Amino acid sequence: MSLWWEIAKRGLFALDAERAHELGLGVLETLQGMPMLRRMLEPADDPILRVEPWPGVVFPNPLGLAAGFDKNGRAFESLAALGFGFVEVGTVTPLPQPGNPKPRLFRLPADRALVNRLGFNNDGAEAVAARLAAPRRAALGVNVGKGIGTPLELAAGDYVRAWERLAPLADYAVVNVSSPNTPGLRSLQARGELERLIEALCTARARAAHRPPLLLKIAPELDESALADVAGVVRRYGVEGVVATNTTVGREGLRTQRGAVERCGSGGLSGAPLRARSLEVLRTLRTLLPRPTVLVGVGGIATFDDLWERLEAGADLVQAYTAFIYGGPAWPRQMLKQLAARLRARP
Repeated sequence: MSLWWEIAKRGLFALDAERAHELGLGVLETLQGMPMLRRMLEPADDPILRVEPWPGVVFPNPLGLAAGFDKNGRAFESLAALGFGFVEVGTVTPLPQPGNPKPRLFRLPADRALVNRLGFNNDGAEAVAARLAAPRRAALGVNVGKGIGTPLELAAGDYVRAWERLAPLADYAVVNVSSPNTPGLRSLQARGELERLIEALCTARARAAHRPPLLLKIAPELDESALADVAGVVRRYGVEGVVATNTTVGREGLRTQRGAVERCGSGGLSGAPLRARSLEVLRTLRTLLPRPTVLVGVGGIATFDDLWERLEAGADLVQAYTAFIYGGPAWPRQMLKQLAARLRARP
C-alpha cells in the first residue's frame, strides 16, 4: 500500500489541505456504510496488543487517532478498521458552529507538520450523538469544548451540556481546555478556573447512569508549576486521565522557510516538531500522577521509535493525527506490527 499511497498523496497534497482532508474523510465515511468493504481493511486482532486502561474498558491496542480528524463522528468505524485501537471524535460543542474563516489548515511537509486554526468547527452535540448512537464495534472517545461565542464565565455550562449528551455513548470523554484557536480557552487551565470547570462536570457525572472515564487535554506550553496545578486538580476530583498534549503556538526550530510559515498565520502546530516538548510534559506528569491515572501521549509521534519512547516514558495510551496524514492508511498497522514484535522480543 505504500507505493499506492505515495501516488495518491501527490494528488491529495496538490489540493488545499482542508479540501484534501474532506475528500479522504468522505471516502472513509462511504466505506463505513459498506461493512463488507470495511471488513477487508481490518487487521488481525493480536492479543499481545490489547490494553485495559480503565477497569472494564478494553482496547484492541494502545494506538488511537487523536481528536480533530473525525470531528463529527462520520467515519470512526472505518478508521478503527485501519488499525486504530480507539478513535477520539471531536472537539464537539453543544451547538453547531462553522469555525474560523478559511483557509485554516496548512501543511509544512519539510517538517512533517500541520498548522491549523479550525476553531472547533463541528455539527454540534445533537448531530454527533445521533451518529454515535448507531450500533458500533469501534472503541470511542469524545472530546468536548465550549462554543466560540460563549463567555468564559459561562464555559462550564457548555462543557456540561456537551458531556451530558455525548458521554453516555463513549468509552471515555475528554475536556479540551487547550486548543489555541478559541479565544481565551487556554485560560481555563489555570487552577481556579479548572477547579470550577471540573467540579461542574463531576456534579453532572454524579447524576449520570453511565460515567465513562473523564480526561483533561492540556497544552504543551504549561510549565512545571502549571503542570503541578493540573495534577493537583486531577487528584482532588478523581479525574481518570490526562491527554498530553494539544498543538503548540510555538514555531521554533522549523525546517520550513520562515516566509512560508508566516504565510500560514496563527494556529496550532502539530506533528514532528512537537515531539520533544510533548514527551517532556508526559514525563513530568508521570512523576506527578502515578498510575492508576491514565496518561495519553500525543504530539509528534511519527515513527515507531517515537511511539515506543512515549510508552516507555509512562504513557498508557498513545495517539497520532499528523503522522497519519503523512503516512497514509497503512501507517497504523505498520506501527502496530512493530509494536507487537517489540513486545514479543522483550525478556
